[in-house]
Amino acid sequence: MKHQKSQDRVKRDTQEQLSRKEYERELERLHIELVKLQEWVKHEGLKICVVFEGRDGAGKGGTIKAITERVSPRVFRVVALPAPTEREQSQMYMQRYLPHFPAAGEIVIFDRSWYNRAGVERVMGFCTEDQARRFLEVAPLVEKAMVDSGILLRKYWLEVSPEEQTRRLESRIHDERKIWKLSPMDLKSYSRWYDYSQARDEMFQATHTEWAPWHIVRSDDKKRARLNLIKHLLRSVPYKELRREKIVLPKRQKSGGYEEAEPQVDVVPEPY
Repeated sequence: MKHQKSQDRVKRDTQEQLSRKEYERELERLHIELVKLQEWVKHEGLKICVVFEGRDGAGKGGTIKAITERVSPRVFRVVALPAPTEREQSQMYMQRYLPHFPAAGEIVIFDRSWYNRAGVERVMGFCTEDQARRFLEVAPLVEKAMVDSGILLRKYWLEVSPEEQTRRLESRIHDERKIWKLSPMDLKSYSRWYDYSQARDEMFQATHTEWAPWHIVRSDDKKRARLNLIKHLLRSVPYKELRREKIVLPKRQKSGGYEEAEPQVDVVPEPY
């Protein structure tokens, strides 16, 4: 197994770099397919739930942005919950996630999910070991109920190497545009690489099921990871392109004597 992982890493390291032009051309093609999927989901009343998990710096945010930048936020909803309130901490653990599950005609993307309990909460001591193990027992049952209710559940784990994670987190330190992405918790988590690895392995073992399997996405190469994940997501949901009527812009109405006047309100300065 270790030998195979080593071979995979060598293959990725020697893989020809995907150019920006190639990436954008393929992403445009996939965006068109995502729009077709969106229209099919609305037409058929499908309910899709997509879970994104992975280490800090694995590329979850950028991948989610790549998925959602050309589709409707009314269909593709992104859920990124903050730390639970005192009231939420007293609830059944899954309770705060239930209101965000998709209704008919929706695709809900969880940027981190209920699996916080199996990862950061467990590793950083925000829950007891008993609570974590109880979660691993209950999660497959909850997901079975989701799938039985008609929700199409897709779970992705973005896997980044320790070297690439270091490079990405260091880049956040020196980039004023990214510094907000680096929290004190990220720094604490960074030092616990193997604790997270063990927690991940136990999570996979307990929650990789026939009805809700995990899919690992190698994300050292961000461009390829985004394309591979989007293509997998599209292939995992059967959809058809709906026939559209030809769109023709109507004629604009006549002014009827109306004349444009200078607006008596503030105008944004134009320094560019």
